[in-house]
Amino acid sequence: MRYERIEEAVFKARPNRFVAEVVTGRGEEICHVKNTGRCRELLVPGTRIWVQRNENPGRKTPLDLIAVEKGGRVINMDSQIPNRVAEEWIRKGHLFSRKAVIRREVRYGDSRFDLYLEEGERRMFLEVKGVTLEEDGTARFPDAPTLRGVKHVEGLTACRKDGYEAGILFIIQMKGVSCLRPNDRTHPEFGQALRGAAKAGVLVKAVDCLVSPDSIEGDEEVEVRL
Repeated sequence: MRYERIEEAVFKARPNRFVAEVVTGRGEEICHVKNTGRCRELLVPGTRIWVQRNENPGRKTPLDLIAVEKGGRVINMDSQIPNRVAEEWIRKGHLFSRKAVIRREVRYGDSRFDLYLEEGERRMFLEVKGVTLEEDGTARFPDAPTLRGVKHVEGLTACRKDGYEAGILFIIQMKGVSCLRPNDRTHPEFGQALRGAAKAGVLVKAVDCLVSPDSIEGDEEVEVRL
């Protein structure tokens, strides 16, 4: 996945979860933050960031925040991109063969899952979660309480009990982490639900990404420690 019209900038402040104040080559500008998570460890005043410029005059903000630098590492924080990264990764032959049918946003019961995979007799519902939080080489999810995330995990467990394959795929939007762990300190209920789902047969995988200021690509599987 490659972005166009990427510019380097400097982060100043985040007045609310949707908007950031940044400094680009054009001066101080307002930027849309495509991630409603807290991201406090990423969005530090003075941090180097990369933004995508949109010249659509109908937009309230001309910029979208795409990536940040932390400790010399580029981290993609676009929360709208993990589903696309996951689909591209799967189409390379991961989880299923390259011939598998992939459908987006498929409902089952009272949940809507990001991807549905089908090949031969195999049927799988897959939920995708983007991960931007890293602590001492460990990726953690979530970075804020997510009741929606718990609902999805419980829905996957129900799919598994009904005879379908079910999985949750964490897209770690960076390189250089050794493992992924549920962030029990921030949301213990999510960790409990995830461990329960794994015991019920729900597949839990994590994949890191090759990231540059203008691109992101799913790369290698990372150990999940529940």
